[in-house]
Amino acid sequence: MTNEQELHLATIKATFSVLVDAKYRKGQAEHGGDLLDLGELQLVEMALEEAVDEVVYLLSLREKLTKRNISNT
Repeated sequence: MTNEQELHLATIKATFSVLVDAKYRKGQAEHGGDLLDLGELQLVEMALEEAVDEVVYLLSLREKLTKRNISNT
């Protein structure tokens, strides 16, 4: 990989580390408990809820960007 790609990857990894730490701690503060104590089906259901949220956010962002691009032409 190029130096630029290595730097890009290092930036992504550092950013992810900060984000996952904050998200995990926020979840603990809001919900408490231990994720490893949850049943497999419960974890799957929670993951699916998060995945649906992500798609909603991405579709909304795409709509906003599309509208912005249309108004800028």
